[in-house]
Amino acid sequence: MQPKIMMKKKSISASKASLVLFLCQMISALDVPLDLSQPPTITQQSPKDYIVDPRENIVIQCEAKGKPPPSFSWTRNGTHFDIDKDAQVTMKPNSGTLVINIMNGGKAEAYEGVYQCTARNERGAAISNNIVIRPSRSPLWTKEKLEPNQVREGDSLVLHCRPPVGLPPPIIFWMDNAFQRLPQSERVSQGLNGDLYFSNVQPEDTREDYICYARFNHTQTIQQKQPISVKVFSMDSLNDTIAANLSDTDIYGARPVTERQPVLLTPTGSTSTKVELRGNVLLLECIAAGLPTPVIRWIKEGGELPANRTFFENFKKTLKIIDVSEADSGNYKCIARNTLGSAHHVISVTVKAAPYWITAPRNLVLSPGEDGTLICRANGNPKPSISWLANGVPIAIAPEDPSRKVDGDTIIFSQVQERSSAVYQCNASNEYGYLLANAFVNVLAEPPRILTPANKLYQVIADSPALLDCAYFGSPKPEIEWFKGVKGSILRGSEYIFHDNGTLEIPVAQKDSTGAYTCVARNKLGKIQNEVQLEIKDPTVIIKQPEYKVIQRYGQVSFECIIKHDSTLLPTVIWLKDNDELPDDERFLVGKDNLTIMNVTDKDDGTYTCIVNTTLDSVSASAVLTVVARPNPPFDLELTGQLERSVELSWIPGDENNSPITNFVIEYEDGLHEPGVWHYQTEVPGTQTTVQLKLSPYVNYSFRVIAVNEIGRSQPSEPSEQYLTKSANPDENPSNVQGIGSEPDNLVITWESLKGFQSNGPGLQYKVSWRQKDVDDEWTSVIVANVSKYIVSGTPTFVPYEIKVQALNDLGYAPEPSEVIGHSGEDLPMVAPGNVQVHVINSTLAKVHWDPVPLKTVRGHLQGYKVYYWKVQSLSRRSRRHVEKKILTFRGNKTFGMLPGLEPYSTYKLNVRVANGKGEGPASPDKVFRTPEGVPSSPSFLKITNPTLDSLTLEWGSPTHPNGVLTSYILKFQPINNTHELGPLVEIRIPANESSLILKNLNYSTRYKFYFNAQTSVGSGNQITEEAVTIMDEGKMAMASRQVDIATQGWFIGLMCAVALLILILLIVCFIRRNKGGKYPVKEKEDAHADPEIQPMKEDDGTFGEYSDAEDHKPLKKGSRTPSDRTVKKEDSDDSLVDYGEGVNGQFNEDGSFIGQYSGKKEKEPAEGNESSEAPSPVNAMNSFV
Repeated sequence: MQPKIMMKKKSISASKASLVLFLCQMISALDVPLDLSQPPTITQQSPKDYIVDPRENIVIQCEAKGKPPPSFSWTRNGTHFDIDKDAQVTMKPNSGTLVINIMNGGKAEAYEGVYQCTARNERGAAISNNIVIRPSRSPLWTKEKLEPNQVREGDSLVLHCRPPVGLPPPIIFWMDNAFQRLPQSERVSQGLNGDLYFSNVQPEDTREDYICYARFNHTQTIQQKQPISVKVFSMDSLNDTIAANLSDTDIYGARPVTERQPVLLTPTGSTSTKVELRGNVLLLECIAAGLPTPVIRWIKEGGELPANRTFFENFKKTLKIIDVSEADSGNYKCIARNTLGSAHHVISVTVKAAPYWITAPRNLVLSPGEDGTLICRANGNPKPSISWLANGVPIAIAPEDPSRKVDGDTIIFSQVQERSSAVYQCNASNEYGYLLANAFVNVLAEPPRILTPANKLYQVIADSPALLDCAYFGSPKPEIEWFKGVKGSILRGSEYIFHDNGTLEIPVAQKDSTGAYTCVARNKLGKIQNEVQLEIKDPTVIIKQPEYKVIQRYGQVSFECIIKHDSTLLPTVIWLKDNDELPDDERFLVGKDNLTIMNVTDKDDGTYTCIVNTTLDSVSASAVLTVVARPNPPFDLELTGQLERSVELSWIPGDENNSPITNFVIEYEDGLHEPGVWHYQTEVPGTQTTVQLKLSPYVNYSFRVIAVNEIGRSQPSEPSEQYLTKSANPDENPSNVQGIGSEPDNLVITWESLKGFQSNGPGLQYKVSWRQKDVDDEWTSVIVANVSKYIVSGTPTFVPYEIKVQALNDLGYAPEPSEVIGHSGEDLPMVAPGNVQVHVINSTLAKVHWDPVPLKTVRGHLQGYKVYYWKVQSLSRRSRRHVEKKILTFRGNKTFGMLPGLEPYSTYKLNVRVANGKGEGPASPDKVFRTPEGVPSSPSFLKITNPTLDSLTLEWGSPTHPNGVLTSYILKFQPINNTHELGPLVEIRIPANESSLILKNLNYSTRYKFYFNAQTSVGSGNQITEEAVTIMDEGKMAMASRQVDIATQGWFIGLMCAVALLILILLIVCFIRRNKGGKYPVKEKEDAHADPEIQPMKEDDGTFGEYSDAEDHKPLKKGSRTPSDRTVKKEDSDDSLVDYGEGVNGQFNEDGSFIGQYSGKKEKEPAEGNESSEAPSPVNAMNSFV
């Protein structure tokens, strides 16, 4: 579904509104202010052809204005109508409107006639149109004897209505006795004259209540014609009639219903004429008889039917052209066609025209001595004649006026004087009607006056037209000029439009158009000006429009409508649904800039429009809400075409709820075997509503259908009717047949039973058959029921059997089943593998070989060989541990296997056993093997004690896992200078039986980094690292000792607090300076590396604590501490033994677990040169300042 978002914008200053305002101002500019003398002007009058309700009072309108106020008089049928002599007639006060009282005894027929009103004052007389008063009529139908219409099937028929002549003509329609409209079609339709036409009759047209009704709208009455009876004889009934009365053959004949080519019922003949007046609706009609029913087509000879004005009605039997003009005259042909031929009729249309205005005379205001003209031009067909009247009197017999000259359709005035004021009437008439227009000549001498209120404020939206009014009057006609601002120059140029009525138009008003505008009107009698104000406002804009939404039923949805508007305008926001008010429902929540609908339902589907109104403009935006939900369940399930093995199911889909149905799921219930349980049958595409279903015998089927769309599944439909299929032999046999012995001397045969509907009939049983494979035995069979297992006893151990299971019921057997191979029960293997050999690959991996056992000794399905192995002794340690055996299984008939995870330098034993489904056979003799040496683990600890000026004492523990005979220890160390670079690397080899070492000739107050590992004959193990610092010289040591001695004195504590406060102030100053760009030298070094943590000086010996390290080449980071016993534990390592060339992925304990957790992290080789290191200790930092 594509999204539907619409936006419309309206503005009070839009072009259409501007045009309407302009026209209104044009009219007002021609009006003479009512405080000045002026001839009468007719302002309101009744229509020329005035049909009145004879039951109500007759009101004939005539309103006029003038100065002084005019008096009124009437003529009736050309003579004076004295209303004072008729008590039923009154004239409204200050008005010429007549009220004829019919409701109090008067008769409307007595007042039929032609009325004309005259409004007169001292400056002239105006007259109304001739108003023809006619009361409406709704006469009854004349009584007539209607004979029944007996017609043969296939013939045409016309039922005549012939309604009474009413005023205005009635509206005709056909109904039956139950007041139900009779259905119409291409075959049966009503003509323009009200008759009912049958192109051909059918037996179903037989009825006795064809009733024509005439509705008279003016009197709101309906007249009814007597019912017309129609009896259609079919050919079967005709044959019966002929057989009963042969004389009827002459009337009806014995012909069957025959097809006929079209014949026009109306209009008759081949041609006809039609006259229509310009501006009216042209209706042309052709109705044809024929069998099959003819189809009507219309063409215009020598031209095209007018586009956008042509319509076809009454099943294309009526051609309708609206607003016809002389160009629509011509020949119109209707063609009736069926499969046997065609008929046509040509209607010659002539469009005549009652008079219509080309230039109607307009009021003329002149000052004494001025010239002017009245022009009256009209057209029509035939061309109308023009006649003039003066004050209601033909101008030929009216009082003479030397300033007036009549020239056909024009009256020319020259050098008029005040006595020249009068009202002139122009009458344009032809045989189809007339036009009458009043126009006065008013001679006045008046200085200019501006009718627009002073300082009127105009507010306009930017980029819209601005129309500033300057309604004026004066005689002679004033000249109008516009200025902007108090001292502005006269406005000229293409950016302004100056209208004759004084209006100034700014086509595209901008912000800089804001300001005061002055209108000046002047003639020879004076000058006047008026100022108006113009304000330009920002347009209202919807910056966040509502968007197309798809929401599930019972969800929540919101539409946004965020607006931007001029700050001086107060907007109002209105929400509509489908162009109507929102439902009165608390679920609809209207916020400041949004609309929220809670708990959405299907009826909320539609278009939602946000309308923003200000006093100057209006904008709107719309979005469509589509409510989707799971489809409604299908209904009207029907089973057809029932066969023994199939049936056709059809259904009617439920409402898809705006989300197309993708598929239908068909389920079935077996009421005979599993009542209440529904099973999947099949599914079909969502466009399909029928399906052919395959059925099984002996099932009592019921079906239901579930519709599915993107939202989900519908509720299931109501179940279909039940359908019980006939019984039959089983179609299939049990599946998953197996033969497996549970004991060495039996065979257990199992299978999956057939489901209820698979039985195909009552009395389901199973025939179980078996025989030993490769032995010429007969089949042994047994028939069982209600089981899925059978045990055959007394079988040899583990021999193959051929097995089959066949289904049968009361009607017979299923097809012959296929055979499967099973085996009787297994027993334990009899012999152990021989010739077991072990090949040690490296210190942690060995390969074992063995000879396979003979298959006959396995006595079952060979599952593989199992190797049991365990560590007997570690050659590097004499302590014995609990022996835990490990088992590796090698599937299939393999004769070798790998033993990973062995411990180096250890003694192992192993044996091998064969396994089958029953268990394991005897073990082979134990085989002893040894693993070679490997590299040791890291020393268990490294501890540095007794620092002096030039020496350090190192103590260590032997590796937890020596993995061989230790040959030596390797110690490497190097100094770390003040720039954290590593110095030269020194290496010392230490005998394996040593556990401590004193390093001498070291530099005082220097940090050293140590790397320590053990070695076997295979190679070096993982190393551990540590750092330590030699102490300072004696002078500094003595100072530190004195500080310790006095640190316990109270006066010293107070002094230190004062010093600490000063230091804190200095640190704050340094921090401020640092933030401004300076850096503290020591801080720079500390920033480059993590600060090591220093142990406090001991009071007893004055030495500094050691520094521990968590990573290679790095001093101990802040937050880490050495243990209280000053030992350093080895680090964890992620490195495997593969890194050291051992060729296996780690080590294993005696129980087979991986022991990588006990080895230290392998240390990278220390750098010989200068390398970056962590930050030095504070002691070294102090030395850097010395």
